[in-house]
Formats: sequence, C-alpha cells, structure tokens
Amino acid sequence: MRPAAASALWLPLTGLLVFGVCFSATLGFLDVSIPDVVAILWARLTGQPLPATIDPVAATVVADVRLPRILAAVLVGGMLGVSGAVFQAILLNPLADSYTLGISTGAAFGASLVIVLQIFGLMLPVGVSVPVFAFAGGVATLAVVLYLASGDRSLSSTSLILAGVIVSAILSAAIGFLKFLADEQVGIIIFWLMGSLAGATWPNIGLLAPVALFGTLVLLFHGRDLNIMATGDRAATSLGVQTVRLRTVLLATGTLLTSLAVSVSGIIGFVGLIVPHLLRHLVGPDNRRLIPLSFLTGGLLLLIADTITRAALPAEVPIGVLTALLGGPFFCILFKRRQRHGASDF
Repeated sequence: MRPAAASALWLPLTGLLVFGVCFSATLGFLDVSIPDVVAILWARLTGQPLPATIDPVAATVVADVRLPRILAAVLVGGMLGVSGAVFQAILLNPLADSYTLGISTGAAFGASLVIVLQIFGLMLPVGVSVPVFAFAGGVATLAVVLYLASGDRSLSSTSLILAGVIVSAILSAAIGFLKFLADEQVGIIIFWLMGSLAGATWPNIGLLAPVALFGTLVLLFHGRDLNIMATGDRAATSLGVQTVRLRTVLLATGTLLTSLAVSVSGIIGFVGLIVPHLLRHLVGPDNRRLIPLSFLTGGLLLLIADTITRAALPAEVPIGVLTALLGGPFFCILFKRRQRHGASDF
C-alpha cells in the first residue's frame, strides 16, 4: 500500500480536472476565455444576468453545447474507470474490464435495439428506453458470461474473460444484423457504436450524475471487503465477508455504471482497462483509494481525448476510435507482460 502517493494525487488530479473542464470549454469555433466561462457558469447557476462584455451567442454555445459534452466526458470516463477498477479487483486480473467482459457490447446491443425499433415505427421515450435497454443488455450479458464460465468451479478470471470474448463476438454479429435492418439510417447506429459525446445534453447529465455518485459510493463503501476478498474466499468468509453476495452487488453496480455510460456515449473501450491498472502501480491495490482516484483519472483521460477529437483535429473522430487506437497497443503490451511474469503484476 502506498497511502502517501494516493494522498499526493488527490489535489493535483482534482485541480487538473477542474482546470480541464474550464479550459476545454474555451476551445472551439468561438473563442471564449476562462474567466468568461466561469462568469457564464456563475450566471447560469445563480440566475444573474450575464456581464455586458460577454457575447450572448458565445454564452449559449458554452452553456448549452460545450458544457454538457464536457461534463458527459468527465462522468462517462469516471464511471468506466471505476467499473474497470472493480472488475479487475473482483477477478484479480488487470486484463478485465467491462469491454473485455463483453458488458459494453451487451449494453450497446440493447441501446441499438431501441434505435432500430424506433426506425420501424415503435415509439418509445428515448430518455428512458435507451438507458433501460442498455442496462438490460449489460445485465443479460453478465448473466450469460457467468453461466458460461460456471463450468470452471473456481470461476477463474481466464474463464470469465474468455466467456466475455465469446459473448461479445456473438453480440457484435447481432449488432451487425441490426445495422442491416436499419438500412439507410445505419449511419446513426454506426457513429453511435464508434463512441461519441457529440449528442450529450443536460438531461443526459441529469441521468449520469446521480447514478455515477450512487454507484461510486456503493463501490467505495465495499472497498474494505473488496480488499479482504483479494486474500481468497476462505479467508474472506472467516472474516465475515459474504463473498457471493458481495460479488453480486459489485458486479451489478459495475454493470449499471457501464451500461448507462454506453447509453449516452456509445462504446468507449480501454478506459476501464488502462486507468485502474496504471493507478494500481502508483498508489497500490487498496480499493478505498483506487476507486475514487479511478473516477478522477478516468474523467480526466476521457475529457482530454474528447477535447482532442472536438477541437484539435481537423475533423472530428469518434472518441471510441481514438481510445481504441491508444488502448489496443497498451492491452497487447499488458498481455505479453502478463505472459512473462504471470499474475504477479496485479
């Protein structure tokens, strides 16, 4: 355990995240200064009139277009980082996350199904149906993965990850069939599946924020028990930890966070893989420190990636493509390192 390193990261990560939100809001077609961003935020929160020096058009762009997307990037990245940390802790495997376990693909299938049903004329309330179907898809995928891996009585992480890869491949084919059914409107599903925060709105923030807070607090509350589980089921049981119940609660909470993140942003892979793994080497495996730091770091990482795709590149690239291009090589390096050194790097 390295509590000193964890304490040293809190302040700079929080400061970087706050600065990143303000700085990202200044970037785009309209130039806005950081003081103006703060003034716009203050005016919106307090209901006071804008200063006369601020362009009302710029204020509308910042408040209604940029900020929802920026906050969505922070929340989605944080939720993916936290869920990845928990999945890795449960399975004791740094290769585990919602993406490799197939949960992201399951959530994407559920959300894509809603889009196709709407194309065929079945009217559903989008604000409710997409998150609900995404969560149902994620939970169903988790159930199938657990069922397939249950043949291995020890329920090893290797069996779970292999089952996740198999189920994810099947669901990818099912999503391909949905794209075929979508016909001329297939572009909606394709762009969404590549991962994008371009359509983020304040109602999305209203959905993500309380769930992110609730899920993170639930996982943090069980952080001590999760540490004890790392010593083995027999030792954990002797110390009063109900391992089966705890695994169920943690897996369901991690699936909820992942599914709602996917319902807003589409599939964004490797954030939940990279963030907890790097932090574990910096601050140690204590989940009481790792979980909140994973939220801050995941939010900061996705904010940087989204800002690059939105404001730095000549044309906007789906953020899921960017994270996959960065995370794919990292996954390969991690996999080869694990082959050489076994599980000792966890």
